[in-house]
Amino acid sequence: MSTLTVVQVGYGVTTQDLGRPGLSDMGLGAAGAADRGSAALANRMVGNRRDAAVLEALLGSVTLRTDAYTVAAVTGAPCPVSVERADGRVRGAAAYEVLLLEPGDTLRVGLAEDRLRAYVAVRGGIAVEQVLGSRSWDSLAQLGPAPLSVGEVLPVGDASDGVGVGAGAGAWPVVDAVPPPLLPWPGDPVVLDVVPGPRDDWFTPEWRTTLTGQEFHVSPDSDRVGVRTTASTPLVRAVTRELPSEGVETGSLQVPPAGFPVLFLADHPVTGGYPVVAVLTPESVDRAAQLRPGDTLRFRLAR
Repeated sequence: MSTLTVVQVGYGVTTQDLGRPGLSDMGLGAAGAADRGSAALANRMVGNRRDAAVLEALLGSVTLRTDAYTVAAVTGAPCPVSVERADGRVRGAAAYEVLLLEPGDTLRVGLAEDRLRAYVAVRGGIAVEQVLGSRSWDSLAQLGPAPLSVGEVLPVGDASDGVGVGAGAGAWPVVDAVPPPLLPWPGDPVVLDVVPGPRDDWFTPEWRTTLTGQEFHVSPDSDRVGVRTTASTPLVRAVTRELPSEGVETGSLQVPPAGFPVLFLADHPVTGGYPVVAVLTPESVDRAAQLRPGDTLRFRLAR
């Protein structure tokens, strides 16, 4: 089995796959990649199946050395990428490009230029031990393979388990690069689409105007559990009594007493005691997972 050695870790790197759905009766959320679209794209680029484990790197900034021929790709937050050969020579590379690594090569993913989370996939997937059927780290439950540390050796799965041109170990990805997603112009807000939530009637009728008619800002205390926001005008409750705890889904906009939504991401709790005014569309969950503290966003009703 081939391996990757962790040479450098910046702001935090975890292993993520599609998570462990179906365990809410045990009090466990699904977890998994925060930006599922970027993780799936990285897997597709190297010829993996969607459920292969990838690395989720906060602000990029991770360095890995391979001991075998390896196919890799970096997606998500745009990062400078380079490959250093065993003899010290460095060749240019790029995010959203299929990278062919040789034994002894070092893949360097630099600090993200924009957005928050980069995803690194290798052919065969990151084959760390599963916990309850998943290789995902759940930051809320503190469950799964621990965040990466320098010197750690990561096993890489069997390349023949993937998909691509041909069959078995000889199969190769069908692309050599893909265009990166379009980003908002610098300074423009990120637009997130929502649909009304199960408790929208707990707010005054003006909630739609309040939610969609102003800019919100991402708070510094945001994480994989949720994106916390602030704005000029809070949402106002029409029903002020306590809400018994009820189930919540990824993408829920839960509104605490201060009136500013918390956007639940991959590691959210399975229940919540504040009303959910709206829910993000799946594509908007991915966009929300890439928001940095201080970023500006707007909500748009999808229906």
